[in-house]
Amino acid sequence: MFFLFGLGTKQQHVGPGETRTCPRCHNTSQWARMRQFRQFSLFFVPVARWKRRQLEVCGICGATVEV
Repeated sequence: MFFLFGLGTKQQHVGPGETRTCPRCHNTSQWARMRQFRQFSLFFVPVARWKRRQLEVCGICGATVEV
């Protein structure tokens, strides 16, 4: 019997976030809103998702802040 499965963290771009000052690079920029989750797939079909959370990512350095 042959099973092809995968387990990983996925991110989806939801849209633009707030304009804020980054705590890491200290630049003020438009942040991007992301949805992050863990996913299990079987034969390239997503079967289960868990640990869902909303993030905003700095457009300059990539620092993340949970929303």
